[in-house]
Amino acid sequence: MFPRSPLEDPEKAAHAWARYRRIMAYMMTITVGLVLTSVILLYRSNGTISVHAYIATALCVAFTMLLASALMGLAFLSSGDDWKGK
Repeated sequence: MFPRSPLEDPEKAAHAWARYRRIMAYMMTITVGLVLTSVILLYRSNGTISVHAYIATALCVAFTMLLASALMGLAFLSSGDDWKGK
């Protein structure tokens, strides 16, 4: 038999998911900054290129950053370091 997860408690789960949403909001602002920076650097190094290259660069940077931060946030959520003592 597996032990019960502390996330089954509604109060602890609400606290953990609120922390996860804060992490994702913070990472979204960093992602927007990195996307803007990467597009500006691409323009500075290559000049005027196809708009498709800018769109692809922006989407790739955004997708990579948000996927990595979502997975890392879920790892923090499942580790339970924040709610073990409560």
